[in-house]
Amino acid sequence: MKKLLTGLSAFLLFSPLHVFAAESGLSDTALGNALPIWSCIPFAGMLLSIAIFPLIKEEWWEKHKPWIVAFWSLLFLIPFAIAFGGHVALEHLIEVTLGDYLTFIVLLFGLFCVAGNISLQGDLAGNPKVNVVLLLIGTLLSSWIGTTGASMLMIRPIIRANKWRQRKVQIMVFFIFLISNIGGCLTPVGDPPLLMGFMNGVDFFWSLHLLPVMIINVIILLSLFFLIDTRAYKKDIAAGFRPEMKTEENRVKLHLDGAHNILFLLIIVAGVILSGVLPTTFPVFSEGLTMMGVTLSYASIIEIAMILASAYLSFKTTKKEVRSSNHFTWDAIQEVAILFIGIFITMIPALLILKARGSSLGLTEPWQFFWITGALSSFLDNTPTYLVFFTTAASLGFSSGIQTLTSFIPQTILMAISCGAVFMGANTYIGNAPNFMVRSIAEENGIKMPSFFGYMLWSLSCLIPVFLIDMLIFFL
Repeated sequence: MKKLLTGLSAFLLFSPLHVFAAESGLSDTALGNALPIWSCIPFAGMLLSIAIFPLIKEEWWEKHKPWIVAFWSLLFLIPFAIAFGGHVALEHLIEVTLGDYLTFIVLLFGLFCVAGNISLQGDLAGNPKVNVVLLLIGTLLSSWIGTTGASMLMIRPIIRANKWRQRKVQIMVFFIFLISNIGGCLTPVGDPPLLMGFMNGVDFFWSLHLLPVMIINVIILLSLFFLIDTRAYKKDIAAGFRPEMKTEENRVKLHLDGAHNILFLLIIVAGVILSGVLPTTFPVFSEGLTMMGVTLSYASIIEIAMILASAYLSFKTTKKEVRSSNHFTWDAIQEVAILFIGIFITMIPALLILKARGSSLGLTEPWQFFWITGALSSFLDNTPTYLVFFTTAASLGFSSGIQTLTSFIPQTILMAISCGAVFMGANTYIGNAPNFMVRSIAEENGIKMPSFFGYMLWSLSCLIPVFLIDMLIFFL
């Protein structure tokens, strides 16, 4: 690793790029224009590591995962520091960790903790009809408690209901499609990209305009799931698998253990909403603690405090037996925390390039915004991707449409950007953080999930046809 970093650093140091970049005061736009496409190699390496190593050297990957993340992160940061200056590299590192990653991982941590203290108990036998109902409930919850909150709340009851099943991978895959992604499109609470729109002047309830798109997607995907799950269910029954039969005396009625944690879940949601409302309503909350030109706003600090307090109180007020019944462990959140810090760092050049050159892509039609936003949101963080194309659309000089803080965006184009960012996060495991958490929790419970590329086969075959229908109906 040292030789590779030294060689690449030397190449950058003596290249014309270094001479240009050595000038001080480069803006993000200037950096984005100066960075070559191959500066995204560490990001590509990070993604390929996530995709390939679990297939070929699973035990080695689990043991050395943090070192692989550090390798790819340093492979970007060291040449970047040499080419553009240590202070520029440090500033962007602080920006991505303090400004983006901190609030991201704190929110996931809080929802993971609180949802882990809520346990749906009762006699639920996992069959296609029950699974469709559970998936529908989770999908409807996603817009109101967030895709992460709904995913963490519903994942264990669905796993528990289908414990007797042998063929259940399809349940987890469609869980990711619907609950971890598509269901979050109706409010800014549902998915962070929509929160960015809200913070930039889009009305809080504007996202309800996406309801017709969501209804069509949910009907198609739940119908497809029902067919696939019915086939798998019949094979399980034919193979001799049966749900445990209980007498009337031994049956357990449906109930929630740790139901008081719903209050903490609502407090977390309130913290997310406040982080968007306070800076626009009271500008003082947009100020905060500044380090290297990066500000952690008072609104974000309040959000973090509310989330961490909720997580702490949730653990203090919930019996350990509730977590035991959920088979609660820290593995899923640890995996997300490790992998996504590497993803956030190595995707810096990709986002800088996109920010600088996004307006030159010639995007004018809703279907173009839908596919480019969605394709990039499948591999990059969907929040900055949404913001790039939101800004691009706002700069096109439209005289009517949805009023934002700076200009107008036609409703169909804003719908296309929003649907692309939210829906297509389901295309890969890294498209949205809950995807990885669901995968980790499923594997903890003995469900062999598809590999990175195996999951993409599911998304390409099941989701892309649905998105083509979205385009034909709504965005052409």
